Amino acid sequence: MRDAGTSQMQHDLTQGSISKRLLGMAAFIGLGLLFQTLYFLIDLYFVGAVGPDALAGVGLAGVVFFLVMAAAQMVAVGSLSLIARAIGGQDFSQVDGVYRQSMLLSAGLFGLTLGLGYGFGGQAIDALAADPATAAQGKAYLQGFLPALALMFPTGAMGAALRAAGVVRPTMLVQTGTVLLNAVLAPLLIAGWGTGVPLGAFGAGLASSLAAGAGFVASVWLFGRVQTLMKSPLRLDRPDPAVLGRIIGIGLPSAVEFLLMFVTMGVVYAVVRGFGSEAQAGFGVGSRVMQAVFLPAMAIAFAVAPVAGQNFGAGRADRVRRTVRDAALMSSTLMACLTILCLFESRWLVAPFAPDPAVAEVAATYLRIVSLNFVATGLIFTASGTFQALGDTRPALVGGVLRLIGFTSAAFWISAQPWAKLEYLWWASAASALLQAAVALLFLRDQLKRKLAGLPPRAAAPVGA
Repeated sequence: MRDAGTSQMQHDLTQGSISKRLLGMAAFIGLGLLFQTLYFLIDLYFVGAVGPDALAGVGLAGVVFFLVMAAAQMVAVGSLSLIARAIGGQDFSQVDGVYRQSMLLSAGLFGLTLGLGYGFGGQAIDALAADPATAAQGKAYLQGFLPALALMFPTGAMGAALRAAGVVRPTMLVQTGTVLLNAVLAPLLIAGWGTGVPLGAFGAGLASSLAAGAGFVASVWLFGRVQTLMKSPLRLDRPDPAVLGRIIGIGLPSAVEFLLMFVTMGVVYAVVRGFGSEAQAGFGVGSRVMQAVFLPAMAIAFAVAPVAGQNFGAGRADRVRRTVRDAALMSSTLMACLTILCLFESRWLVAPFAPDPAVAEVAATYLRIVSLNFVATGLIFTASGTFQALGDTRPALVGGVLRLIGFTSAAFWISAQPWAKLEYLWWASAASALLQAAVALLFLRDQLKRKLAGLPPRAAAPVGA
């Protein structure tokens, strides 16, 4: 017997207005993503006052974020896809089972992140830094930031489970609180406000870790109070190889896709190293601002996965198609507007985080050029969310691989030429995104045709059953 709230939640996602559900979930998810991004923007703002070396170091250490995010994405995407489809198909015992295995996997990755990060993270920073001063700042930031990275696994697993169930508001509220806490701690620890002991880049990472720890505690406290399908969020079951294999099988392609982003960021830092620390700092600022600009399209894509996933589990092929169509239209419209903003106001967007004129020029130029692929990126995100809902994320990986090959080849060739300029690298990045979008849309059309053909509808449980 399920309570009325749980039944209503499942009924809303499979029977309600698709556009309304997408917009409602995307709004809360977008706010959550915004607050998550504010962690980095707050750090950049206060670290920018320390100097270009510190700014470049923080940006460089932030590359590790993509590596950890790749592994966290594996757990989140795999569990979200399975939980959402299980709710749509009303297999509620599977919902709890998948969640337990996702937390077990998260616990192992939590320990692995701390071990590898503190053991080998400094060597990675040394390999990519433009000079010793940048490397020192990057390692200092990473030392303080690693606990926040490790906490992404259990916190992300809880958030993915709630999102699969259509519960997004509590996660957003927790993230709001952690960002406010980070905003308070950052000036105290980075600049030494009130303490007289500035910790610089290390303080930036430590502020984020303390805030992330508070967010984890709040997530645990809220988890069982906002839904009824999964209780005792930290209880771990024995390993179930079959369920773990399904989580990893669905999530691994998405993890590798994020890993490719990590590799791409590493390639950029390696290529622009010859242009000096200002170039690395400018790219770090520009890429972080770009991530913030991407939030609307990312929020819609994140809403696609649970909405389409539950409808796919319920056998509603028509609603899956409408979800994809509405999401693509929404994200394209939003990203077109943001493209115009970045084309004409890129300097204004990066100014708060880049007080050094040389750094600001690099960041503004980067943002202006890559904004030309924003609409394509929105479609990539929408396709990725659909692949998650359908339980096959391999097409997203293929597009990411082709993008990496295209961009890396062009970047290294350009950097070896006597006429090389940073702008040429940004143009290569924009072109590679268009290639990825074309591949993603071709695969999306094929998957919708194959997986939705003859999909048998399942009878929905009455509300309150």
